[in-house]
Amino acid sequence: MGGSKKRKRNEQQQRSNGIVCSESPPDFALLASLYPSFHSFVQCSPPHMRPTIDWTDFNATRELTRVLLHHRHTLTWWIPDGQLCPTVPNRCNYIHWLEHLLSSDIIPGTISSDAKVRGFDIGTGTSCIYPLLGASLHGWSFVGSDVTDVAIEWAEKNVSSNSHISHLIEIRKVKDNGNAPCVEVEESVNSDQITSCKKTDMEVAPLPLDLHACENKNYHGPPILVGVVRDDEKFDFCMCNPPFFESLEEAGLNPKTSCGGTSHEMVCPGGERAFITRIIEDSTQLKQHFRWFTSMVGKKSNLKYLVSKLWGVGVSIVKTTEFVQGRTFRWGLAWSFLPPVQKSSISLSKKKNTSFTLEGLQRQHSAINVLETVKSHFSSHGLSCSLNTSSFTVDVAISKDDCDSILRNDLTLNNSTDCQPKRETSNESSLNISLERLCFRISVFQQIPGTLLVKGSLQDKNSSLSGTFSGIFQQLEEALRSKFCTKSL
Repeated sequence: MGGSKKRKRNEQQQRSNGIVCSESPPDFALLASLYPSFHSFVQCSPPHMRPTIDWTDFNATRELTRVLLHHRHTLTWWIPDGQLCPTVPNRCNYIHWLEHLLSSDIIPGTISSDAKVRGFDIGTGTSCIYPLLGASLHGWSFVGSDVTDVAIEWAEKNVSSNSHISHLIEIRKVKDNGNAPCVEVEESVNSDQITSCKKTDMEVAPLPLDLHACENKNYHGPPILVGVVRDDEKFDFCMCNPPFFESLEEAGLNPKTSCGGTSHEMVCPGGERAFITRIIEDSTQLKQHFRWFTSMVGKKSNLKYLVSKLWGVGVSIVKTTEFVQGRTFRWGLAWSFLPPVQKSSISLSKKKNTSFTLEGLQRQHSAINVLETVKSHFSSHGLSCSLNTSSFTVDVAISKDDCDSILRNDLTLNNSTDCQPKRETSNESSLNISLERLCFRISVFQQIPGTLLVKGSLQDKNSSLSGTFSGIFQQLEEALRSKFCTKSL
């Protein structure tokens, strides 16, 4: 009873705080019907006899990850016994948040010479999960680093097994020189929960750091960024799923799950606090090599120390978020040394990206229902558009005449969402961009049950028609709210 009340209270807090990402849970029955190898792991759980798996069985969780990556992302994947098995929805949430950060106008745009997004995955592991998802979902290029031979071997196997994106991913071996300087971490015994970072993706103000009653913890492992990133390299971001624990005993305290994991993947002296502190120290030497430095955080109690540490080293901005997937809560921490973009008087119509949330949705209205309605919204006017159910996006291309027509007339949504466009491009995966066409992408993300984030992104902000984007997107927002929301917001 208490757990139910706590989950309900958490959901209410999440709605008020605008939590960024929570992917839809896997459909075990569907996956079992599509993948015979997964069928034997699926069982019905009382009292409602819903299909599920034995989460304490490593083979079951590994097979679930394999079929989810293939079904949702067309990725071929495997890891050997005993290695850390990632949960796909949780990892996707991190990728979605990064995409949100990169598309924002908080700091200057991409620093890559070819304007393509490039990321650095710290400790990519045997799964190489973040580079595979980032390359598959967004076409990002990656360097994935790791220390152990088995991690390098299997990461390279997973990359080479996906030839359509293998050219985007480099796996880099980190040499453990044994001489890495120690990073001292002052751990407050009284670790009060942080209260100023509740709001998702918010800017975090400097916090006072209580240094009383502290216990020193050191990181003395292999290089993380300094000594691994090359002098001539620049990245848009780094990301990390750090070793959360100080010992294997601590890592094994949750008997309800089995995701495997070696000591190299899950444990380091001082735990995640010491590991992320080393990333922060490294970032002070690599200020001009990255737009964003980011890391996952497993314990909310560590955020207070880490945020204070960041302001102490002179960062220009700190952002936090909360990832919610089922009963699992994780936190995202991001910072940058680049000067924030000054707010200008540029009108909203010139923004490259804009978004809104749909709240109070009925249970039967999923992200895919909204996506299909978005496509119907535009295709009913004969506009060129394509829906991608893997990335939960709709790409739209509109001519100048169509833009004028749409802005002159309000679009209406019928209950039916299966309208076919009057004309389609020969290649639905990419829409040709020209100065006489407005091309944009509509993305839909599930935040928490009943809440969806709808985001619009211009594909060419220099288009002569970009000024019409705001009006068209506003009409879409009004139409979707009218159709799906149980109450006005």
